[in-house]
Amino acid sequence: MNRIYHTLFSFFFLTVLSQIAQAQQAPTSRLVWKVNKVDLGTVLEEQGPQVAEFSFTHTQDSLFFIEKVWTDCGCTTADYTKDTLKVGEEGTVKVSFDPSSGVGFFSRMIVVKGNLAGTQDTLFIEGTAIPYPENPEAIYGVRKADLGFRLSKVNMGEAFTNEPKFKQVEFYNFSKSTLEKSELDFQAPPYIKISQVQESIRPQERGLLLISYDGKAKNDLGFFEDRTVISWGEKQKIELDIMADVFEYFAPFAKENLNAVPQLFIENKEINLGTISPNAVQTRTVSLINKGQQVLEIRKIQGNCECLKLEMVRTSINPGETLEMKITFDPKGRFGIDQRNIYIFSNDPVNSVQLVVVKSRVE
Repeated sequence: MNRIYHTLFSFFFLTVLSQIAQAQQAPTSRLVWKVNKVDLGTVLEEQGPQVAEFSFTHTQDSLFFIEKVWTDCGCTTADYTKDTLKVGEEGTVKVSFDPSSGVGFFSRMIVVKGNLAGTQDTLFIEGTAIPYPENPEAIYGVRKADLGFRLSKVNMGEAFTNEPKFKQVEFYNFSKSTLEKSELDFQAPPYIKISQVQESIRPQERGLLLISYDGKAKNDLGFFEDRTVISWGEKQKIELDIMADVFEYFAPFAKENLNAVPQLFIENKEINLGTISPNAVQTRTVSLINKGQQVLEIRKIQGNCECLKLEMVRTSINPGETLEMKITFDPKGRFGIDQRNIYIFSNDPVNSVQLVVVKSRVE
């Protein structure tokens, strides 16, 4: 009797556990979205509400329709497809964002609920809202011809070789002319593209320039600064310096493959020359060791000063091998505490850029 009771209890217990496990499993969405996040970029207050559109495809045999769409902020409103959809048919959700509701970076969430079980998906919009300035002359104090900018140069930040880096740059039109998108022309290296976001920018209005930087097309690594020329026919002509740090992109890999990839180990990352004379050229060596199981390629070595001369007999280091890098520092013309930086770019996917520092006191 006890054995029968124990068997029945065990069966009941396992059944309950199975039901709980099934209930805790996340439902599989029945909708396929083209994207679930839209970056609106820089949104100027005077542009008014900005709309992000999300498209989806219904994948199930049952008829589907959207029951409700929630937003997490009164600054966003949503419009969506009201029709009932069959399998394979498409619908949209349009989300409008009011930039006058806040200042700075924003990230808003939208929840879409359908009539079928498991159709409750989450969408996101994000960007940066910038209010209209009370004193444009003070905010856009860097003048380039009749256009005002916040900063004298554009810093693109990190640009990788797998895809172009985009950035929107705001400016104020202090001129008496309307700047048309179709009139914009630019002179820049082939890896930099510049366009105007709005169709037209009237006098005393703000505009946005869209700048793209293609790290792969640059075909080099490290820090760069390029001068570009932007013109709108005979109306305006300005020079704009664009900076970027270009890095090689490495695809993610499994943790268990960590030891199989090239690994650059630098034996001494800080060289202290002590007190030296400005007329005494200094020479040191640094050991570069490949602790990985694949060939290590030194892509580039770059110093932050012409006073540095960097030499290597070759750029490939076999697994387990050590290669010396010769550093020559000429302190001529320098005085006091000095620090020089040397950047080593390699195909080590974990630490693709490493730093060696040369310190001294020149007296």
